[in-house]
Amino acid sequence: MARKRHTRTKQQGHPAPTSLPDPAERARDQGLSIGFAIRARRRKLGLTLRELAASSGLSAPFISQAERGLTTPSVISLLHLARAMKVEIGHFIDVPKGGRTIRRANDPEYIELGPKVRHILLSGNLDDPKMETLIILLEPGVAHPTVRREGEGFYYLLEGKVNFQIEDDIYVLTAGDSAHFDQRLRYTMVNEGPKTARVLWVGTPPLFEHRAKE
Repeated sequence: MARKRHTRTKQQGHPAPTSLPDPAERARDQGLSIGFAIRARRRKLGLTLRELAASSGLSAPFISQAERGLTTPSVISLLHLARAMKVEIGHFIDVPKGGRTIRRANDPEYIELGPKVRHILLSGNLDDPKMETLIILLEPGVAHPTVRREGEGFYYLLEGKVNFQIEDDIYVLTAGDSAHFDQRLRYTMVNEGPKTARVLWVGTPPLFEHRAKE
């Protein structure tokens, strides 16, 4: 007696959902692409690392590490590099569009710089802004590059612990502490704590003077 053959029929339905990109992977990719863009622009202009360091005010070892994705430049570092190489900061990162009068905690607008440094944009998109507002997220052990720029800076530690250095003075800041100073002084901060540090920054002049419009 012949056996009946059972055949499986494909079930029609919705395709399996595709997984969203992992945030850490996306940040790593962003950090590498920033370094590639810096190196490509520098080489296009025929600049050595030392020449770019001299014109940007950053160190040659730092620029070299940034190009190779070994360190993450801050937004201010990228501004110095952009000006030195005669491009907008949007040449290196996606410039946030802003345009939000009200910002919701459950819908942040991130500025991705790399796997260990991210910024959350809080500023709106005014026609003639006088300041910028960000939340800086620093992973444990990460140091912000030593920089200086025109204008004032106000830093308020929302969460975590950082060592804050202004010129030769070093301060340990914990949640609730703040610093307000002339940003023409050299400054940096390092997350010395075991968890991500969240730092509110308000500064002048604005970082993104030529934001992309909706």
